[in-house]
Amino acid sequence: MTAPTTHLTPPHPAHHPGPDLGGRTALVTGAAGGIGRACVLRLAAAGAKVRAVDRDAEGLEALTGQAQGLAGVVEPQTLDLTDLDAAEQAAAGTDILVNNAGLQLVRPIEEFPPDVFHTVLTVMLEAPFRLIRGALPHMYGQGWGRIVNISSVHGLRASAYKSAYVAAKHGLEGLSKTAALEGAEHGVTSNCVNPGYVRTPLVERQIADQAAAHGLPEERVLADVLLKDSALKRLLEPDEVAEAVAYLCGPQASFITGTSLPLDGGWTAH
Repeated sequence: MTAPTTHLTPPHPAHHPGPDLGGRTALVTGAAGGIGRACVLRLAAAGAKVRAVDRDAEGLEALTGQAQGLAGVVEPQTLDLTDLDAAEQAAAGTDILVNNAGLQLVRPIEEFPPDVFHTVLTVMLEAPFRLIRGALPHMYGQGWGRIVNISSVHGLRASAYKSAYVAAKHGLEGLSKTAALEGAEHGVTSNCVNPGYVRTPLVERQIADQAAAHGLPEERVLADVLLKDSALKRLLEPDEVAEAVAYLCGPQASFITGTSLPLDGGWTAH
């Protein structure tokens, strides 16, 4: 399914100017696909050594192959973030932490499975807390660190039928701000990036889910439901999100902390 026809097309930069992340170690969760994969490749292109964390071992293997020839290196690590102790340990020694992993289920609250609600909050809020907790001692020790939390427009606005996702993202916003306040004196910034709907497998699955929830044919879901509140009537590309992440990791962004950067096509301008 494609976005409605429009004159707006996403940028496709031919090269990646700055920042230079040579000598930095980054960790990206949900790294095997979508936004996570784009972030891994962008940070590696900037020279970072990137720990690519995901439970999808095959996806990580494909990503590692895709990263050949970049300035930095990609180190795949198969990990299920519901193993919170392992998540915290994985973050030790990282200079840059990108909390990206997520999952989605679209159901009315009264039909929402409690076990899925628990899993969503574990992966998307508690695991980021544990990863930040694991990363901060090294960041504080060297007086430099970058935490970038991939939130969502749903960290700033709510939508019906997404109770777990919206709750997790709103919680992540608060966690990110708290990390910013505590980390400021240690040279550590913490920010959220807030995409609208991105062209990822998670969003493609949502189209079918939303069609069922709203009783709409799938071809109407993108324009009438997903992009209803977006001024720009297209999906955001993962590479565009990765550029925002890379910017927040660079020296130009050293005074940006405790904030949220909406990449929402004008959604929150309403």
